[in-house]
Amino acid sequence: MSEISLMLSKIMPFIQGFIYPNDIELHWGILIVLYPYITGLVAGAFILASLARVFNVSEVKATYRLSLLTAFAFLSTATLPLLGHLGHPERALEILFTPKLESAMAMFGFVYAWYLMAVLCLEIWFDYRKDIVLRSANEKGLKKIFYTVLTLGSKNISSEALALDEKIGRVITIIGIPSAFMLHGYVGFIFGSVKANPWWNTTLMPIIFLMSAMVSGIAMVMLVYMVTQWLRKKAVDMPCVDTIRLYLFNIFLVDFALEMLDLIHRIYAAEESFDVLSILMKGNLFWTQFVGQILVGTIVPLALLALTFLFKTSPSIRKSFYFVSAILTLAGIFFMRWNVVIGGQLFSKSFLGFTTYKLNLIGIEAYAAIAIAILPFVILSALIYILPPWEKE
Repeated sequence: MSEISLMLSKIMPFIQGFIYPNDIELHWGILIVLYPYITGLVAGAFILASLARVFNVSEVKATYRLSLLTAFAFLSTATLPLLGHLGHPERALEILFTPKLESAMAMFGFVYAWYLMAVLCLEIWFDYRKDIVLRSANEKGLKKIFYTVLTLGSKNISSEALALDEKIGRVITIIGIPSAFMLHGYVGFIFGSVKANPWWNTTLMPIIFLMSAMVSGIAMVMLVYMVTQWLRKKAVDMPCVDTIRLYLFNIFLVDFALEMLDLIHRIYAAEESFDVLSILMKGNLFWTQFVGQILVGTIVPLALLALTFLFKTSPSIRKSFYFVSAILTLAGIFFMRWNVVIGGQLFSKSFLGFTTYKLNLIGIEAYAAIAIAILPFVILSALIYILPPWEKE
């Protein structure tokens, strides 16, 4: 009881207007913001990998394996924000053991397991099988045992066997593309299906989430590639990053257009909730939406990328622009997730008032969020060490 009183004493001074009692405290915090953000990175990284494998975009082949490892690193941590938020991670297994087919969350569990085990793990294994077999033969001690286990007993690296690996890997990638769309489209589907919340309830939500996922994943792979090349003291493959820039720019434009279309439709429709949403955007979400998401996280990176199309610039300038654009893009997509998750809970269902949310930097939720945000990069570093994604130079 004392904890509730303490919580209310902190929040009540910031309550505006009339709100229902159950609207005072936000149920979803920073962990739920991280959840769609991380799953989006997975989908985008995999789509970039498919450009080289399925669509034969040879310019981005230098990032193919890195894209797969990046997708795997983020996918392996994608459920941690949900499990951390629920507080009882062991209950997640109930979804698999007692499936409820009409539950969207249960379906996510199956899509996640399918995508992790049947798509990413298999594609990485088939792509790296030759390297694994060679390492199992050349390494010594524990490394030899480790790579021998990874071969799964398949040590045939004849040209016929490798050709079969290539065919199987290509089929898996083709299957993986709709799986990636389902994985992140589902997140937008969850929010878009909440009829009681006009901020979330739009049929464009799954498409907006999917497009923004592709944008963030491509930006993340480009950023990781440039950083790892700098750490390895290797030259950046400019035709590769120039091509990634092309896809990033085009998909980003479509994503931005869809978001603006959704905004214009809300203004034109001017439904019952329009007044409260208008106040929300001009007040509580002004800095995170108009400044963080639209200005800094969308217009500036798009302008930087556009300058590299319009003017003939040196590789060093282009690399600087790509680097800054990737960071701002990732920040902008994070703000987009924040505005959806947090923004959708800030106004009362009475449409007459607002509550507040303060992100505490000290506390178990903040520590968990920081750890989950860092963990994919730790996993990615380990994967790069075990399975180097670089072509032999």
